[in-house]
Amino acid sequence: MAWIWLILAGCFEIGFTTCLRYADGFRNIPWTLGFLVSATLSMVLLETAARTIPMGTAYAVWTGIGAVGAVVVGMLWFGEPATVLRSLLILGVVACIAGLKLTAQ
Repeated sequence: MAWIWLILAGCFEIGFTTCLRYADGFRNIPWTLGFLVSATLSMVLLETAARTIPMGTAYAVWTGIGAVGAVVVGMLWFGEPATVLRSLLILGVVACIAGLKLTAQ
């Protein structure tokens, strides 16, 4: 169950980074509230997962999910470059996350 909490925490990390793009210095209230809710849920779920999963592994997987998700959101919705090299590098991060999952005790 801890891995499910960790994956959800990573998804909420993607949510708060996306909301942060629109928060406009925290002047845009709806996006600021979305950021605060997503960040809070992300941290609570990360802490819950880290009770079972080693903290170093949990943190690395959480940041990896967030980083990959933020890049994918950037490419799909914000027109950031989607090159073959970027895609291969994203796959490298995903492979490292999978490796951490497979080697976690």
